[in-house]
Amino acid sequence: MNMRTILSVVAIGAGALAIGACGDDDDSSTSTGGAATQAATQEGGSASGKIALLLPESKTARYESQDRPGFENKMQELCPDCEIIYSNADQDASKQQNQAEAALTEGVDVMVLDPVDSASAAAIVNRAKQSDVPVISYDRLILDAPVDYYISFDNTKVGELQATSLSDKLEEDGNPTGPIVKINGAPTDNNAKLFKEGSNSVFEQRGVEIAKQYDTPDWSPDKAQQEMEQAITAVGKNNIKGVYAANDGTAGGAIAAMKSAGMDPKQIPVTGQDAELAAIQRIVAGEQYMTVYKAIKPEAEAAAELAFALLQGQDPPAGLVNGEEDNGQGMVPSVLLEPVAVTVDNINDTIIADGFWTVDQICTPEYQQACEEAGIGG
Repeated sequence: MNMRTILSVVAIGAGALAIGACGDDDDSSTSTGGAATQAATQEGGSASGKIALLLPESKTARYESQDRPGFENKMQELCPDCEIIYSNADQDASKQQNQAEAALTEGVDVMVLDPVDSASAAAIVNRAKQSDVPVISYDRLILDAPVDYYISFDNTKVGELQATSLSDKLEEDGNPTGPIVKINGAPTDNNAKLFKEGSNSVFEQRGVEIAKQYDTPDWSPDKAQQEMEQAITAVGKNNIKGVYAANDGTAGGAIAAMKSAGMDPKQIPVTGQDAELAAIQRIVAGEQYMTVYKAIKPEAEAAAELAFALLQGQDPPAGLVNGEEDNGQGMVPSVLLEPVAVTVDNINDTIIADGFWTVDQICTPEYQQACEEAGIGG
């Protein structure tokens, strides 16, 4: 599947909107745009205001390398006179609460919040509402709170894609029932719950045995490595036929544990998610079987479009909102994007075709021969 089709869905209705800023790398930074823009709130007038962008952590590479610049660049295009208040919570819910309070004290007009803890973040939303500040739930759904919009991927489908890919590979390898080790994401992340539900439904349907299953605090690769070490001890290294890892970081931890135990990851398919560069390189080298590609740039840009619309008191661009999700307090208008399973066979048609990573970035000297053998870039 060519992701250009998916990107066009998100682009529907995108006007000359955007909010700007390139900040420094501090946990809390402010930045303003400068150049002229076509965006206007009224005839002849340009928009201005403050937007808080609160991201949850930095252990997952995507947030600093993809989400933040994608959002900031789009906002700079839409609203050069707007100011972005940026913070990263480093997987600390209390820290994120303090960052949100600080942003509200600074007088932000809109908050884009990717919660560390999907449940406890409801307090942040309620506090924002006291100040009449609308909130966009970004990437992870905030539960039991009056959020204005939600933008993410179909996260149940992400789990289904991972489990289907692994189940197909197990069958191809002559091990249709496994057993496998299952390394899920953080228990505080509602997305992790959806990945888990989606994958478990497929494994149950396909009759795949889950020998050991873990929820990984903070999505930590180190903790995933420890979990995999425990599984190897409990199950036996010769009895593990596959590994479900909920994202690429936990996949890296599981693969490191297998290598330390003398297991060959090329013989044991491992899933992932986020299409991190290191994961794509492992896939090219045969050490990781698959990842899930989520087009983060259009996700971040759509969040900017929603924020800009809220800033102006207007509806989102036509066609942008394409669904709704129940967060326990009501049905939240949502932008839901389509995830894609990626193996070595379709890296060219997805990751490279969409410019997510380039051939030069993937095929460094260490991976040059593997790239040639896999036909990457060819």
